[in-house]
Amino acid sequence: MLQSIQNCFKIPDLRRKILYTIGILIVYRIGGQITVPGIRSIVLQEWFASAGSTIFGLYDMFVGGAFTRATVFALGIMPYISASIILQLMGAVVPFFQKLQREGEEGRKKINQYTRYGTVFLAAAQSLGVSYFLESIRGQTSGIEAVIDPGWGFRLLTMVTITTGTIFIMWLGEQITERGIGNGISLIIFIGIIAELPYAVKSEWNHYLINRGFSKSLIEEIFLLALIVIVIAFVVLLTQGQRRIPVQYAKRVVGRRVYGGQSTHIPLRINAAGVIPIIFAQSIMFLPGTLTQFWPESELMQSMGTYFSTNSLFYWFFYGMMIIFFTYFYTAIVMDPNQLADNMKRHGGFIPGVRPGKRTAAYIDSILTRITLPGSFALAAVAVFPFFVIEQFNVTQSYSQFFGGTGLLIIVGVALDTLQQIESQLMTRHYEGFMKKGRIQGRR
Repeated sequence: MLQSIQNCFKIPDLRRKILYTIGILIVYRIGGQITVPGIRSIVLQEWFASAGSTIFGLYDMFVGGAFTRATVFALGIMPYISASIILQLMGAVVPFFQKLQREGEEGRKKINQYTRYGTVFLAAAQSLGVSYFLESIRGQTSGIEAVIDPGWGFRLLTMVTITTGTIFIMWLGEQITERGIGNGISLIIFIGIIAELPYAVKSEWNHYLINRGFSKSLIEEIFLLALIVIVIAFVVLLTQGQRRIPVQYAKRVVGRRVYGGQSTHIPLRINAAGVIPIIFAQSIMFLPGTLTQFWPESELMQSMGTYFSTNSLFYWFFYGMMIIFFTYFYTAIVMDPNQLADNMKRHGGFIPGVRPGKRTAAYIDSILTRITLPGSFALAAVAVFPFFVIEQFNVTQSYSQFFGGTGLLIIVGVALDTLQQIESQLMTRHYEGFMKKGRIQGRR
């Protein structure tokens, strides 16, 4: 592997792409430290420290802590992700977007353009909501407002600043995709999550020094490091696991040439929905806790917050059930058995022993349903495991996020995609990849 890393910098074109990508990511991290004008940062940090597990904490994880600091990159790339998911869902129900998806490259360009428009609209709407949210924050002890001069002047300034920051991040991601090593949007989310790792390790180390000899031991910390390696290996298996359906293409004679006749397969992922089910479930589960922050005197909201707190058994049961539901829901959207069967029939392909058409679609649907069940349970287990670690091993909240959940799934998935991109570049130029046996497979 060390030799392969050296080979990456021996190839001028690949070296330029890697250095360009690193430069773009450095620019992104610098922008994540510039606070929006008119904010008292100390008051903001004090409020978020006492807020607990809310939907703002989930959002802040994707933007590398930029939201709790109210920086120009406070929304990160999330408006773009939201717009992409919305258009993907609309492609399953709206005929206009279904038609665009079938038009190939031209349709993809139009969908990307609509995604950019949707990103600007969502960023403007969300940044206006952020400005109102910032105006409502007061220090828990001092009672000082987080915004120095609230009003429409601050709101418009915040809208323009944060929306511009989101558009700039979207442009940075596209530059990485075009001129860097690819997967620009994913790498931006990846670097935002990884940026919190040093702070998490530092907090856990300080926690160990304080509790050393009482509730923490060095052997326990070493065991936790080994446990992280085991969990990462399990997530890699979950991300890479697939069921391959054999497909045979009949021979076709066009003029004097013979086409087809080869055997291939359809790779059906065990976790075809990726990290989306956990994001949907967490957004819903954190919503009651977020609402209790705005109505602290309401008995109804406080009792609801008790049921939806992380100390409640009801929370974990409902959270796991929602992940299983959203896994089936999103898999049904991204994987259409009827479309797969139609494409195979159009190109002369068939599954051995299965009649083309509706029988093929039903066969693919039955297999997809069966492999999604263990995938959904495994995904729910990965999502719940960090909270189990907190209860059993007394680790800090920030450190527990790297034992599973959304962050670890994104880190593993993006790392595999990036390594696959670099390995393909090495193989093209007749260098060995990172692995001598087998090849790294990306998610796509």
